[in-house]
Amino acid sequence: MSRGRLASELGVDKSLVGRWVSGAVNPSSHNLENLTRLIASKRDGFTMLDWDRDFAGLATLFEVEPTLAEPALKAAAGGVLDALFGPLQEAARNADPDRVAPYEGFWRSTMAAPGQPVRMLCIYGLIRRAEHGLIEFRGGCAGLLYDGFLLPAEGKLFAMVLDVWARTPVAMILNTVSLPRATRLDGLVLTALMDSNRTPLATPIVFERIGDLCGDREADNRTFDELKKRKPFPEADEFSPEVQAHIVRDFGPSAALAGGDQLLMSSLARSLTTGAMAAQK
Repeated sequence: MSRGRLASELGVDKSLVGRWVSGAVNPSSHNLENLTRLIASKRDGFTMLDWDRDFAGLATLFEVEPTLAEPALKAAAGGVLDALFGPLQEAARNADPDRVAPYEGFWRSTMAAPGQPVRMLCIYGLIRRAEHGLIEFRGGCAGLLYDGFLLPAEGKLFAMVLDVWARTPVAMILNTVSLPRATRLDGLVLTALMDSNRTPLATPIVFERIGDLCGDREADNRTFDELKKRKPFPEADEFSPEVQAHIVRDFGPSAALAGGDQLLMSSLARSLTTGAMAAQK
C-alpha cells in the first residue's frame, strides 16, 4: 500500500505517514487505533498488543524477511532530515515529467568568484532526471566536483548541492520557466569562502544552456567529464554585459535610494531566466 493510499484510508496527511515511516514521530493513540483497525481488516487477529512485538516478531507475523525491513530502523536516525525534506523529495519524484524536461541538459553556471567579485567563476555541469526520480545536478571545474539535486516547489527550483572536495553544502534557489525548454536560469547561491574562516557568502548565479543530453547516461557522463575540464575563469569578453551586470551589482540602502534593491534578491522583474518553445536542432 502506498503512503498516499494509507493516508487516505486513515484520513491523515500523507506527510504525516512519511514521518511515521522515517521514525521522526510515532502515531498518536487515536491514529494508532485507526491504523490497528485497518491492519486487522487485512490481517485477521491483529490487535494493539501486536505493536509490543519486537522487530523480528512483527516481520514473522507479516511473513517478510527481517533483513528486508532493517533499513527502516536505520532510517529512524535520519528521521529529522526525512521529516524536513521527505515531503519535498516525494513531490520531486512525483513531479510531472513535463515540469522536469525544460531543465534537462548541459549548463554553464556563472557567479562572482568568491573573494574576487569582479572576476567570473564558471562551473560546467548537467541537469537530468535521475533513476530514482529526483532531478540530479552535477557540476565541476578546476578539480572541484558538485553533486546534488534540484527540487521543484512553489514555482522555483530549490537545490541542495555538496561541494565534494570541501565537504560543504551549497544551497541555490533558481527562477523557472513556463515554456517547454529553459535556455537560461538565474537565482541566488549560498556557499562559503575557501578562507580560513569559511566565511558565508551569497551571490547571484546565472545558468546558461550549452548542450542537450543524448539520453545515454554513460555517454552523457563522458560529456560532463570533458566539460568540467574547461577553464573556470574565462575572459571577461566571453560573458555578455547583461550577465556581468546581473551578477556584479550594488544593493543596500544607498542602492535602494537610487532605484535598486535594498536586499540581495532575484526578482522576476529583473530575472534573466528565458525559455524556448522547442529544442533547437
